[in-house]
Formats: sequence, structure tokens, C-alpha cells
Amino acid sequence: MTYSVNFANYTIGKDAYQQVTEVCSRFGTKALLIGGALALKAGKEKLLQAISAGDPKITIVDTVLFGSDCTYERMEELAAYAKSCGAEMIFGMGGGKALDTAKGTAEKAGLPIFTFPTIAATCAATTALSVVYREDGNFDSFYFYDKPARHSFIDTEVIAEAPERYLRAGIGDTLGKYFECHFAARGDRLLHSSALGREISNMCYLPLREYAEEALKECRENQAGEALEQAVLANIVSTGLVSLLVLDEYNCAIAHSVYYGLVLLPGFEEENLHGDVVAYGVLVQLMVDGEKDKAGEMKDFLQKLGIRTTLAEMGAPTGREALSAVLKETVTGPDMEHIPYEVTEDMIYEAMCRVEAL
Repeated sequence: MTYSVNFANYTIGKDAYQQVTEVCSRFGTKALLIGGALALKAGKEKLLQAISAGDPKITIVDTVLFGSDCTYERMEELAAYAKSCGAEMIFGMGGGKALDTAKGTAEKAGLPIFTFPTIAATCAATTALSVVYREDGNFDSFYFYDKPARHSFIDTEVIAEAPERYLRAGIGDTLGKYFECHFAARGDRLLHSSALGREISNMCYLPLREYAEEALKECRENQAGEALEQAVLANIVSTGLVSLLVLDEYNCAIAHSVYYGLVLLPGFEEENLHGDVVAYGVLVQLMVDGEKDKAGEMKDFLQKLGIRTTLAEMGAPTGREALSAVLKETVTGPDMEHIPYEVTEDMIYEAMCRVEAL
């Protein structure tokens, strides 16, 4: 079997943007900057200051908003515009949807992509896919690429200025990567890359147990300290590396499937961030797997981080009938196709009830 693995390159620190000219100039000197409005307000000026002193001088030929969702239509529009304005590379700045749009734009335009995450809620900056939505806002598909961004510039000062809730959600999602990867891969004889990715998933858990609480405190105080940097590395880099290395079937399991079930509830997605719900899904997964003590330990930890740990806290119903669509989606979703044993709706509901009572 022949296969290739492409790793994510990155620069992290308070002055990460100072490395842009050295890294990017070999690909050209004209970049189209794509981002979200708040993200550009947070990071664009610092980027411009960093590249203004560079030699050769990199020019931002234009700055455009990515839109409201990551869609194929918007990627096509921006790809055509990138070609028309003479861009030689794409800079993506923002959170998950902005970076996913920028990555898709670069793919369609045949240009190199560089990412500048301004929040640490996802690993979009370092992964080789985009989550794509339809024009009506509903999920469309995953858009996979042969390789991740050429380089990601992770400025911890910019991320420290972002609202704490995004870092917290990223921590929840990252914890899920550890538990789901180990669960989905249980009992399998793994390819080297998947085995390596599974081991790296330990770095999605252990550093967060040590640094997450302090990292959130630093974020509240807008301080780019060691704890925040360790949490950002876990959320953006470690999680991204796992996604790049393991087969797709090992990336998610019950925790993410619970999320995709719960977002079917009217208004639920508007009130609960993705990563927070995945963290709750970890508790359900542990209960399904008979790990009550570990679930209790994790519930205590999540509560210290300020993550909601029950359906009631998330504003969701707890009755079986009201959760019927949620349970059906949870057990039939694609993330449940490769797990160690069959999981039924009854098992999920019973696990949810146990989490409520824990």
C-alpha cells in the first residue's frame, strides 16, 4: 500500500506574523486576504505592520469578507476574483468558516494557502478539509484536499484578545479528539500513520488537563501566557495533526455523533458552541462504554472549565420522545460507522440519563 502524509507547518508566538515574509515570499509577493469582519479587525493591522518591513515586500492586493457560511458558491466567486486581481497566494484569517472558505478558494484557484487563526475554537488552520454548507445554511459536505495549508501563523496575542468562550469550545472539541480516536481505533491493526496519529491524540488530552483552567484565566485577562499557548497548541496543532494522520474513520465517534443529533433541536445550535457540545458527547460516550468513574472525573473537570455538562443546562429536553430524532441521528450518523461495537438508541438515551444524574 502506497500513501502520502503531509504535515502542517506552523509558527506560534506573540510575534508569529514576523515570519510571514520569510515563509511566504518564495511563493510570490501578492496575497488576497480573506477573513471574517471581527477577525480582520483583530489581526489585519498587525499582519500589515509585520509585512511592511519585509524584503521582498509582500502586498495585500485586496481584503474581502468570506461571507456568512463556507459554501462552494463563495469559493468559486473568490477564486475567480483572486485570479482577476493577480493574487499569487491566499491568506485566510479568522475562525473555522473563514479559514475553510479561504482553503477552498485557494484549491479552486490553484494557489497556495496560508492561515492566520484568530480564535482557537477549531483546528481548521491546520487540517486538509473544509466543512461546506449550502446557501440555506444546512450542511452540504466535507471538501477534502491533498495537503493542509502551506503554513499557519498562530499569533497568541491575537487569540488572547478573543472571547474566552471560543478557547473553551476549542478545548472541548480537542478533548473529544483524544477520547474518540482511541475508542474508534480500539482493536484495529493500524497503519503507521494512524497509529502515530492516535498517539499524538494523547497531546489533545494531557496538556489540557494541566493547562486548560489557567489558559482560560489568561484569555479572560487577555494575556498570552504559557498556559494559553499550550492550550492553543492542543486545539489547533495537535488536533490538526491527528486529523491529518489517521484514517477518517478514526477522527470521530459517539461524541461528535451526539452533537450532530442535538443540533436537530430547534434553536440548539444557536445557543451552544460546537466544542462545548462535543465535550458533553464525551460524557455520553464514556457512559455508553461503561466508564462511569471516568465520566464522573471528566464531568467535574468540564464544570471547572465552565462547559455545560447536562441536557438541561444546554436547554435541551430530557424526555425520550422529545429526543427521538436526536437519538436516531446519533446512531445512524457517519461517525458511528467504525466503532468497536453496535450502539443503539436505547444505549445512547440510557447514557444521557446517567450523565444527567451523575
